[in-house]
Amino acid sequence: MSGDAHLLVAADYVVFAVVLLLSAAVGFYYAWRSRKQGTSRDFLTGGRKLNALAVSMSLTASYMSSVTVLSNPAEVYRYGAIFGYLSISYVLAVVYTSEVFLPVFYRLAINSTYEYLELRFSRATRLLAMVIFFFNLLYTGLVIYAPALALNQGMSARVSNSQICHVLWCLLQGGLKAVVWTDVVQIGIMFAGYMSVIIKCVILKGGISTILSDAQEGGRINFVDFDINPLRRHTFWTLVIGGTFGWSAVYGTYQPQVQRYNSCKTIKHARLALFINVLGLACTLTSSVISGLCLYSFFKNCDPWKAGQVSSPDQLLPYLVMDILADHQGLPGLFFAAVYSASLSTVSTSINAMAAVTMEDLIKPRIKLSEKKLLLISKGLSLFFGIVCVAMAGLASLMGHMMQAVSIIGGVCGGPLLGLFSLGVLCPFVNSKGGLWGLVAGLAAAVSVTIGEIISPSPPEMTRPLSLSTEGCNFSSGGSLNWTTPLPTEPSLYTWQSPSYLYFVVIGGLTAIIVGIIISLLTGKKKRKDFAIGTVISFSYCFITTFCFCSSTHHFRGIEGDGGPEAYANERRHSFLSPV
Repeated sequence: MSGDAHLLVAADYVVFAVVLLLSAAVGFYYAWRSRKQGTSRDFLTGGRKLNALAVSMSLTASYMSSVTVLSNPAEVYRYGAIFGYLSISYVLAVVYTSEVFLPVFYRLAINSTYEYLELRFSRATRLLAMVIFFFNLLYTGLVIYAPALALNQGMSARVSNSQICHVLWCLLQGGLKAVVWTDVVQIGIMFAGYMSVIIKCVILKGGISTILSDAQEGGRINFVDFDINPLRRHTFWTLVIGGTFGWSAVYGTYQPQVQRYNSCKTIKHARLALFINVLGLACTLTSSVISGLCLYSFFKNCDPWKAGQVSSPDQLLPYLVMDILADHQGLPGLFFAAVYSASLSTVSTSINAMAAVTMEDLIKPRIKLSEKKLLLISKGLSLFFGIVCVAMAGLASLMGHMMQAVSIIGGVCGGPLLGLFSLGVLCPFVNSKGGLWGLVAGLAAAVSVTIGEIISPSPPEMTRPLSLSTEGCNFSSGGSLNWTTPLPTEPSLYTWQSPSYLYFVVIGGLTAIIVGIIISLLTGKKKRKDFAIGTVISFSYCFITTFCFCSSTHHFRGIEGDGGPEAYANERRHSFLSPV
């Protein structure tokens, strides 16, 4: 491995600029089309006229953030291909979302998922959930910071952040339609970036068999691990169970994802979009795993991270790109454009969702304004949250390894909300007190395990990072570093051992469910007559549709009330109940 530094050349900058201009052009186009027409609802939901294929690609693109592109291969490089078991959790989470949350949210025709919480529980529950949601500003800042981290290999981080600000401003002026259709373009760019690296690695190594052989010898093909110990970082059970809870939280309660499939023209299109999206997630994960194995095949004798050539494992893939693709002008630019596209997709999604939540939950219920003014406010909110998210990128730089930071944010935010929404939809007897205190308890539990992880990180015998060597490096500090052997540490006052980071969301979710049920039973169960229309679904309906995959017409029958989505939305607003 060469220690010489490589820089981007003119052709790389041209490719990079073309991608950014293409993204900006889509935003300008939809902003121009809606300049004399449209409402704030159309701006935030796409007018509920989008088709399944476009929304499915957008769902995948919004997941495939810059953190995914950079951190997942590094995770496989350090901990092995067992990471691929997450694909099972994708299927389970999408089935749960499709059969439990989607029928309720789509039929209510709500722009904000937190509007449901006020209908089902109380305003206090809704406001607390919104506070938790806005904590995701940190995650969005992390997604913006990731490309700057990668581009430190060849471009100024300050320049990269200024460029992402400009493109975001152009993109967000077109609303959800611009975000979705830009995602369709960007997901192609993302996969092209991944494939440029994988194909070049396969060619240089003389075939995929060499890469797999190196991975086998280095212990990276480690799928046979069914240890049930919850303290272990990655096993079959932590990845499948923790992943299912985590992705159910993302697709079932996270405003950006719900906002996307709610924008489909019919519930059938919405459900189809979710299942097509699973294929996109699987392709993304496969690309990440193969890229991680390629990293190990090239760096098995000289790890750039331990050798001091990169400051973070998240920079390993960009470092490899600048080494093996430097002779192919334009390809490094394509890869960095893929990282940027992943960042733009996720950030634009999050900002549009934050604007929708602020508009629907804070402004509309309190201020009566014309549609023209509401549309202008929606665009202004998008601009405001864009600026805040870019500012958060500075804070994200202090949060350490990106995968760990994402797990902390996801565990604190996703678990309690998943438990709360599951209580609301599946447990008719849970009342507003149970919902509120369940959310508080779930949040407290998630924060507690997170603090425990920060104070007393999991020891190497639980995380089990695989061996990394510097024997083949031409540095005076060469040698072999085997991370499977715990390094001597000073005695600690804390005896806490943190569970796998994938279980943070499980702990938060189950705590919210258990406490919510107990409080409701102690304070008086909620009666059926007290429900706002359409907020509860029965267990029998959920079981039958999950295993029989009934048509969309039957899905509506499992929910209180009849009628189409728009008429139904008006009906339940007129029957709105005061908080219990």
